Amino acid sequence: MKYLAGYPASLQEQVSQLIAQDKLSALLGQRYPGGTHDIQSDRALYDYVAGLKNEFMRKAEPLAKVMFDNKLHVIRNALGTHTTVSRVQGGKLKAKREIRVASLFKEVPLVLLRMIVVHELAHMKEREHDKAFYALCTYMEPSYHRLEFDLRLYLTHLDARGEPLWASVASNAPPRDSP
Repeated sequence: MKYLAGYPASLQEQVSQLIAQDKLSALLGQRYPGGTHDIQSDRALYDYVAGLKNEFMRKAEPLAKVMFDNKLHVIRNALGTHTTVSRVQGGKLKAKREIRVASLFKEVPLVLLRMIVVHELAHMKEREHDKAFYALCTYMEPSYHRLEFDLRLYLTHLDARGEPLWASVASNAPPRDSP
């Protein structure tokens, strides 16, 4: 239950019971019944992130790169990163901003992808996880704290069961009738 370590013991116990009774996946499936989103390429992710950035952070520096990273979760123990790459160009110091999102977000509902994108966009303005940072997150996504908790529940599900919840639902769906 490493993803819920900062939460009260009583809440962790409730989640443990849900896992033991095999009800955690059903709970998450009820909360997010729509399945996965269609943002599967780096270009689609860039367009999605740029749209959110333009809506909420027009004056922030432009993004040079946005991409899914299949090594991110394993190597850095992170779900997303925001980096600034600085280089000297002539007599000036140029900075390029990058956002990388763990590839596991290809197989989640759109609202969970939005939560991690909002988190990384907020780092463009606020470096630390402080009150101002979370205020910016909730400005961009009013349900931010609930979505973050649900994402932690999903990561706990992955640790306990090892199988993606929404990907398996999508692959087991009956074929749609042709019009």
